[in-house]
Amino acid sequence: MSDLEGKRVAVLVESEYIPEEIGAYRRLFPQQGVTVELLSRLWGQPEQIFVSDVLQPGEGLRVTTDICSVEVEDYDAVIMAANYTSVRLRQFDPPADGRGSPAEWVRTAPAVDFFAHAMAVRHIIKGALCHGLWILTPRPDLLRGRRVTCHRVVLADVLNAGGVYDPSPVVVDDDLVTGDSKDQVEAFIGAVCRQMLSVAIPSRR
Repeated sequence: MSDLEGKRVAVLVESEYIPEEIGAYRRLFPQQGVTVELLSRLWGQPEQIFVSDVLQPGEGLRVTTDICSVEVEDYDAVIMAANYTSVRLRQFDPPADGRGSPAEWVRTAPAVDFFAHAMAVRHIIKGALCHGLWILTPRPDLLRGRRVTCHRVVLADVLNAGGVYDPSPVVVDDDLVTGDSKDQVEAFIGAVCRQMLSVAIPSRR
């Protein structure tokens, strides 16, 4: 039995995901006894079918769990999927009365809030592959000073948010694991697994 048996990983997804990446999570984590759950915004529906521009017509990714219906603390790791999923998940609903500032509004997207909540809990391992760090750019206070890698397309935004760039393919900064592209997904998964083993996890009720 793996030391990771019974652990749970949440993967945040949306359209424009990379099928090979999601397939690797679904294949490799369970080999270690880890349960993988796909989360997204369902917009009041029981499920959503997300699409990727590299799929054949009729294919898609079925998600039945809304980010707003679960607790961050139920997971041992939270991963922001690669490609443009993080951009799409930054969608927010501005207040009807227009109160507040744009800087405040961008922090209110449920996925941003979910990932930010995970960032505040050290024993939850956070992972972002490729473009995934876009989920944190509305919260530069959480990215500032963290050693990370990312796709070059995202680098300007990461630097502007105060991230410290390391050009290594996979970078581990304590409870934050980042990878520079989908080509690193297996090494990225391995690093997430090692970090899950390295931190003390409080007992769940």
